[in-house]
Amino acid sequence: MFAIIQSGGRQVKVTPGAVVTVDRVNVEPGQEVTVEQVLLVGTDGGDVLTGAPFVSGARIIGTVEGESRGPKIRVFKKKRRKGMRRTKGHRATFTRIHIKDILV
Repeated sequence: MFAIIQSGGRQVKVTPGAVVTVDRVNVEPGQEVTVEQVLLVGTDGGDVLTGAPFVSGARIIGTVEGESRGPKIRVFKKKRRKGMRRTKGHRATFTRIHIKDILV
């Protein structure tokens, strides 16, 4: 069984027992988190449930394992012949979630 969820504007494929990385969720490590924005559910028998936009009654239950940081991204802007240069940096924070169950 698998599902495709929407988290932080991105779509993530999840299966029971997997550890997925999503954008930061404001939940303490060790606590349960429920995701109700399920776009698609595929069962072991080959049946596929799709939502418009979300599957009604479908939920993903998982446990927060912790947070991690992504790679540092450098944003460099320059205008030629003007002497204008600007460098900014950005580093995103992600949350690791251990998927327990997919409920339909």
